[in-house]
Amino acid sequence: MKKLIALVLAAVMALSLLGCAGSSGSGSAKKVKVGIVQLAEHVALDKATQGIKDALAEGGFKEGENIEIDFQNAQGDQSNLSTIADRFASEKCDLIFAIATPAAQAVAGKITDIPILATAVTSFESANLVESDAAPGGNVSGSNDMNPVKEQVELIKKLDPSVETIGVIYNNGEINSVLQAKIAKETIESMGLKYEEVTVTSTNDVQQAVSTIVNRCDALYLPTDNTVAASVPTITGITDEAKMIVVCGESGMLEGGGTATIGIDYYKLGKLTGEMGLKILKEGADVSKMPVESLKDFDYVINKDAVDRLGITVPDDLAGFVS
Repeated sequence: MKKLIALVLAAVMALSLLGCAGSSGSGSAKKVKVGIVQLAEHVALDKATQGIKDALAEGGFKEGENIEIDFQNAQGDQSNLSTIADRFASEKCDLIFAIATPAAQAVAGKITDIPILATAVTSFESANLVESDAAPGGNVSGSNDMNPVKEQVELIKKLDPSVETIGVIYNNGEINSVLQAKIAKETIESMGLKYEEVTVTSTNDVQQAVSTIVNRCDALYLPTDNTVAASVPTITGITDEAKMIVVCGESGMLEGGGTATIGIDYYKLGKLTGEMGLKILKEGADVSKMPVESLKDFDYVINKDAVDRLGITVPDDLAGFVS
């Protein structure tokens, strides 16, 4: 009878460990719960999420074995972000990954006792997510996606030397987009060119905004703006008719018809963030002391379909990047 009671108690204890944080897996391995919140569905953010998951798996955390991943996509809705933040707070997850600045701000605004690693954030400091990139100081760190805006803008002139006016479209509610637009404006004007801009608040505004700005410029620059990234096919449907180059902030936008970029690989960025997560999960690293990281390498990517549609002759020194 004592042996039976002991077995029952052991079973009850095992069951009590099942849950969001620290549930037991096979043997003595700890089963952890990780929350991932992605702002919206588009190529760059999807790649970042996959990179995180792959980094965790390569680090020994296999779904269904020793880790449970609660993935939530907010579909670009701020109220959804708030609900997801509440969900992760109540679940007491071991670690939270936030994909894109609004997602990071939403969870950081409600959760202070769980480490948060964000990615696809252009400036952690500007978004008030950390005290500084070198010493975050709170429960948030991660990897930034600051793209080489200056070089991207200069690429427009390399592809089309006749360009005199460059337009920029972005959501002025996204702080990272405002920062990129500022850099783009400074670069364009330093090149002796004219700058035009139009802002949007949602994907519903994009078609009208692009229809307006194409009449005021010779080429478009698209920053790594989540609203714009989700609307690239709409944008290029209009710019193609105007035979207008569209240089993008990241390569995923080329899948929607963008012309070219010098940008980061969001899958690699996600993996970098996932590897930071491994340090927390496996080594107990203190997120408050983990500097914000960034990728060091950037790649030219030129969309062959786009240059063919636009009739662009790619310079010889860039011809090897056409695909």
